[in-house]
Amino acid sequence: MADMAVGALGDAPRERLESACGDRLTEEMRHALLHLMDRGGAATEEDCDALYEHIGPRHGHLDSASTAALPFVVALAGDPGMGARNWLVQLLVSLSRAAAAPEPDRVDPGWHEMWRHQRPVLRKLLADPDPVVRREALPFAEGVEVLLERWSAETDLTVRLPLLLALGTAAADAAEAMGRVRAVVQEVLRTGPAVMRVAAVHAWTAFDAQAPVRELDLLVETLSDPTVRPRFKDIWYVPDIDDAFSRTDVVSWTAFLFEDAPAAALRFLVRLIDVARRTGDAPLCGAALDEAWRLLVVRPSAAPELLPLAGELLADPDAGVRYRAAHLLAVLGARAAPYADGLAALLDDPGEAGFLEGTVGDHARWALTRIGDPRAMPGLVERLYEPYRGQYSRSYTMGDPRLPEVEEVLAPLRAHAESLLPAMRALLREDGADGPLTGTFLKALTAWGPAATPALPEVVALLDSTRHSPAAVDALVAMGPAAASAEPAVRGCAVLDFPGNHQRVAWASWRLGGDRDRALRLVGEAVLTEERPYGAVRLLGDFGPAALPYADRVRQVMDDGDTWCEIWAAVALWSITGETEPSLSVLEKYVLPVADGGDSFGAFLEALRAIARIGAVSPGVRAVLRTVRGSDRRLSPYRDYRAFLQDEEIRSVIDEVLALGEGSTPTPPPPSAA
Repeated sequence: MADMAVGALGDAPRERLESACGDRLTEEMRHALLHLMDRGGAATEEDCDALYEHIGPRHGHLDSASTAALPFVVALAGDPGMGARNWLVQLLVSLSRAAAAPEPDRVDPGWHEMWRHQRPVLRKLLADPDPVVRREALPFAEGVEVLLERWSAETDLTVRLPLLLALGTAAADAAEAMGRVRAVVQEVLRTGPAVMRVAAVHAWTAFDAQAPVRELDLLVETLSDPTVRPRFKDIWYVPDIDDAFSRTDVVSWTAFLFEDAPAAALRFLVRLIDVARRTGDAPLCGAALDEAWRLLVVRPSAAPELLPLAGELLADPDAGVRYRAAHLLAVLGARAAPYADGLAALLDDPGEAGFLEGTVGDHARWALTRIGDPRAMPGLVERLYEPYRGQYSRSYTMGDPRLPEVEEVLAPLRAHAESLLPAMRALLREDGADGPLTGTFLKALTAWGPAATPALPEVVALLDSTRHSPAAVDALVAMGPAAASAEPAVRGCAVLDFPGNHQRVAWASWRLGGDRDRALRLVGEAVLTEERPYGAVRLLGDFGPAALPYADRVRQVMDDGDTWCEIWAAVALWSITGETEPSLSVLEKYVLPVADGGDSFGAFLEALRAIARIGAVSPGVRAVLRTVRGSDRRLSPYRDYRAFLQDEEIRSVIDEVLALGEGSTPTPPPPSAA
């Protein structure tokens, strides 16, 4: 067959062999095919690289060159004497998927007819002597009938397992054949090997979402059976993935089957963790903890079950398990307080979890800071700083769990400012404007407000840096009257020549005792003249009734602005006029959708803060907030530790708004005194 392909290639029209890469010569494509034919049985995946480079679905396109080359690739894939046939079949599958994309203009008009001519050869691959080729060719089985025929003939478990999964997927789109596939699945559940029984549940779930719930006991027993553990790597293959799935891979995949049944998912994972803990099966425990953490990210209701398990696992002999347990307790914050002693015992634990970030001790320390335990404070600043020493960032991983950002650790620790400030001040003096964490420390000092006043000298010293002066100004304003002595330095600080910077400096100077009228003129003029005065209208809200000359323009910005302009203008208008309407009605627009599943949490939180500042809430918003507060979902778009932090912040403001009495008197706007 390879010889036939060589002869055909020599006769192929040159223009049909134009390279998919654009300006490459036809000879390069010829060379890619001829090279494979010359290699024959010795061909490897590396020998196929050039073929993919010139014939593969480049950027989703299937051009005339791919059409011309198709019969030769099919011939090579079907030749028992060729090497790397599995890779060639994978290439053909990728070509067929590219051709099925919903953009016909990206597919050569002759492709589909050429593919139709190749179908008889492609179907023969389903019965090829090589089980690897049979497995990779499963996507060429068109319909349930073909798959059922192959199921009756196939004996190799490395092919039967993915064939069973393919049957489940196909049955979901073929109601008339669902009963026959269900019979196959149920027979495997009754008589099949242990790993195949797990695969049967996967196949069944494709057309019956309740299958894993019904078979939960079987899944737990099989996945936790130490004698079955190595068998997953023996037979759990799927097309287009060269390596077999391990038992821990299958645990993760199985957890996904419960996507529509979170309560059952939690039972499944808790039982796996419990068995793994009792039997010392660290890989299973780690895999189940990872999936439990992912469930907890989206389902707050999982916390009561997982909290005591994580507390017990702090003493596990496996470092990876301790690492995950400490992180889970950390994201749960104050609820982990009963396990503070166990966390404190791990502060110096150097254990790690593969390529995940930080040590067991790092996560235990963060957990203690979230609880507010003073045992976390000694050496905290130095420990947070250490990964940045001599560089401007720490190593970073996209994997989870991972450590939070430094400011996320420090900002909530206002109550411990006295013990943390000496180290922060020393580092600010040592590094000055060039420090890797100077900006981060300024954000933490801003969050601490008046408690950060001892750092006044170090913050003032940064006013000469255009890089850090805006953040330094914010920190000084947050300190309040205690920072009044810094007003002249603020007024003369170095900033980049941008109007927003000058407005903020003038505003800050006034807040620290400087000239209010000058600040009001500068900010007010920006509101009048800028098309989208984001920063200016936000600052204007602090001037209260004194900003009355700008009220009409603020109302216009509120009516015509985008999300953030609208929210900040609504607050400013209330501040100026003392009237809650129309401001509250505008803010309600950003609150109501969240109750219906909306996920604009940034605008939602900002609107809530504005309502809390105004001090009045309508019955409609109150009802919505009660619904949102009672929902079992994480109020955040994030799917890592940040989801917990944002969810806590939003729920805290919800509680603040709901605490406003029915028919409460609105908060008076800021005074207009100079």
